[in-house]
Amino acid sequence: MTWLVVGLGNPGPTYAATRHNIGYMVADVLAARMGGTFKKHKSGRADVVEGRLAGERVVLGRARSYMNESGGAVSTLAKFYDVDADHVIAIHDELDIDFGMLRVKHGGGDNGHNGLKSIRQSLGTGDFYRVRVGIGRPPGRQDVHDFVLKPYSSTERKDLPTYIEEAADAVESLMTVGLDRTQSAFNR
Repeated sequence: MTWLVVGLGNPGPTYAATRHNIGYMVADVLAARMGGTFKKHKSGRADVVEGRLAGERVVLGRARSYMNESGGAVSTLAKFYDVDADHVIAIHDELDIDFGMLRVKHGGGDNGHNGLKSIRQSLGTGDFYRVRVGIGRPPGRQDVHDFVLKPYSSTERKDLPTYIEEAADAVESLMTVGLDRTQSAFNR
């Protein structure tokens, strides 16, 4: 069975280093581990890397649209590669988890996350896996939208590479040892 692993984010250099693009950053690490580079899928809706990761057949994707429209790309890839929702893993930023913390889960709501909402609507279900990468809440009264679209602080940038590698490890673990063991190892 093929896994569809999708890093959520916004395309383009303007958003590349922002908190909202942590899914893209993790996907880049996974692509390097697969020994591949992203190429435009023939649907035009996503960039993909096809290959093996941790011994599993994987299609790694990144939508070419903005976060709130990423569901169309995910459902297109799922149909094209014949991947059921129970073999889809979405990697995304999570406000309700502190920076440096991860949570892995299956199913659930979108918790106000527009990327997840779009995927749930396009797949017709929320029964897919999520690697939730904590970015924390904005300080003070800073607007959430502004916070997620700003780059990480200099303090956060020091730990970011390690954190991204850990999120990539969680994706591999989820595919190879399953949800329970992955949650035991990574949810804290």
